[in-house]
Amino acid sequence: MEIDVVLPCLNEEAALPWVLGRMPPGFRPIVVDNGSTDGSARVAAEFGAMVVAEPRPGFGAACHAGLTAATADVVCFMDADASLDPGQLPRVAGPVLAGEADLVLGRRVLGPGASWPVHARLGNAVLARELRRRTGADLHDLGPMRACGRAALLALELADRRFGYPLEMVLRAGAAGWRTAEVEVDYLARTGRSKVTGTVRGTLRTIGDMRRVMADRAGMT
Repeated sequence: MEIDVVLPCLNEEAALPWVLGRMPPGFRPIVVDNGSTDGSARVAAEFGAMVVAEPRPGFGAACHAGLTAATADVVCFMDADASLDPGQLPRVAGPVLAGEADLVLGRRVLGPGASWPVHARLGNAVLARELRRRTGADLHDLGPMRACGRAALLALELADRRFGYPLEMVLRAGAAGWRTAEVEVDYLARTGRSKVTGTVRGTLRTIGDMRRVMADRAGMT
């Protein structure tokens, strides 16, 4: 069974060879070029990935473009910066394929050389606690490597197109009664600087996006 893997991409030319070279058999990479100014799209094509261009800026816009381009019954998401090992995708997709869960998130375990600033870890812990309260799922990380059913995810009609997209996915899944689970994955040293925690501006923008999603969902309950 083929599984599609959506990789939002913004200037990841240096990381893509390692990421795409470690893609497991049966997992088809869909690299969504979200306005890169380097050779990301070219490198992705050279490694056999499907390349989707999404000119609208925003992490959620890139994720959703990849989702709509996917055709497999099960779809995975992961960052393209080499901070996550594609070789571990089977352990994330496994519970979905076995019918044991509807959404699986990879709980990051910090590896040697990996950078996960204290402020980012604290913010992640606060979000995870709020998700446990709202969804009842035993979550400890808003994991960027995840798997779920493609058609079911499309039916959730996620609206955010910025950094709130991953959070909205979990919140809407919980509201829809999905079984959400968590498995451990290694968090590695990324190639290049993080678009989220690598700058103060990126961190503040992400916090703002997620606060907005939390408020919007609270107003709908």
